[in-house]
Amino acid sequence: MKLKAIFLFFFLTWANISFAQSLEEITLTDAITNKPLTIASLSDQEGLVLLFYDLKCPFAKMYEERIKNLRTSYSNKGIRFVLVNPNATLADQASLKDYVDSSGINLSFLIDSEKTLSKKLEVSKIPEVFLLTKVEGEIQPVYHGAIDNNPQAEDAVSEKFLERAINQLLRGETPSPSQVRATGCNVRSF
Repeated sequence: MKLKAIFLFFFLTWANISFAQSLEEITLTDAITNKPLTIASLSDQEGLVLLFYDLKCPFAKMYEERIKNLRTSYSNKGIRFVLVNPNATLADQASLKDYVDSSGINLSFLIDSEKTLSKKLEVSKIPEVFLLTKVEGEIQPVYHGAIDNNPQAEDAVSEKFLERAINQLLRGETPSPSQVRATGCNVRSF
């Protein structure tokens, strides 16, 4: 009996590893265009910033202007920015599109209703960011966590973690630190 249990454990572990979707293959619907987008198709530049964002999270709203400024500063330098909502469903698509249209944030807004991407990256907070780039031909996160050290007061920010990571990546350096604990709303449980 113990041998069967051990065999079952190793088989299930192997099955999870073997059949798990790679980061590049993950496909999510863009609320703006209603088209499926893969992480690979979005990773055609120097870096891809995934911003986990929910309209119901007050912390996310506090970062709206900073996100716009980051996009403006870095989109012409080869950094793409994409919003991802891990708490939305396809039924929320119209409200996400309306938000992008009215706010001027002007980014793709992916719906992760099955939490495929959120689980893969182990997202826990909103907003939480991931800076992805190709490392040895494979898309990998090189930074994840907080945008900066003060969600409530932009004027009081003393450390711009995401901006530093992007600048390091653009200089060909490995972002350091590679992780900073994000502050915000909890992602609804998986």
